Amino acid sequence: MRLELAAALLIALAACAPLPERVGSPAQWRPSSNFDERRPNFVIIHDTTNDTAERALRTLTDPLREVSAHYLIGRDGALYQLVDERARAWHAGVSQWGATTDLNSSSIGIELDNNGDEPFAEPQIAALLKLLAEINGRYHIPAANFIGHSDVAPRRKVDPSGYFPWKRLAAQGFGLWCDQPAADAPPATDVPLALKSIGYDVADIGAATAAFKRHFAPDDFSSELTAENLSLLRCLSAKSMNREP
Repeated sequence: MRLELAAALLIALAACAPLPERVGSPAQWRPSSNFDERRPNFVIIHDTTNDTAERALRTLTDPLREVSAHYLIGRDGALYQLVDERARAWHAGVSQWGATTDLNSSSIGIELDNNGDEPFAEPQIAALLKLLAEINGRYHIPAANFIGHSDVAPRRKVDPSGYFPWKRLAAQGFGLWCDQPAADAPPATDVPLALKSIGYDVADIGAATAAFKRHFAPDDFSSELTAENLSLLRCLSAKSMNREP
């Protein structure tokens, strides 16, 4: 009975709403209750590269800058919501993860108040973990789909920095992780294929490799993939291929 009343109310409200604006052929407006709101399937984590949350908020709410995120978390753990989760925020830009090339349309963007050259504050990470648990309770996002801005835009972005505690998040189910030492990688590891299987855009293999190391081997500052990196890559590729649907 409650569902019937809710459906009737939805139709009544839709009928009273102004006609949607559109460009093109004229059409009769016949509202239907058979639709869903946008369902996010990714969470993308950023750092602001700013020194204060207020400065980041000014940027993220400035109509001339045309950039936004769903949430901003201050160094002190204060949580700000800027865009409804059901709406499309402008945070990922030109990006790709696997076959998805419009991450803005399928993700929730979370900005962390951090200048990119400092460790992330404990109150901030605690607030982030709480928020991620709440988001996951609403949308049941696969663990492999909690990623960073540099993961989806490796040629343009380097955030969040190597200070970000991805291992800690993965321990709570938010992201992939493999502890070292992983099994030895075969000598002929196909690096582009392995990176692509995780989700990276390998059009620029150097950028993809750097993003991979920033996320999964942040203490290794070399530009090449070491034997240990290759073992890690193989482990993560295997986990990614078995990720939940």
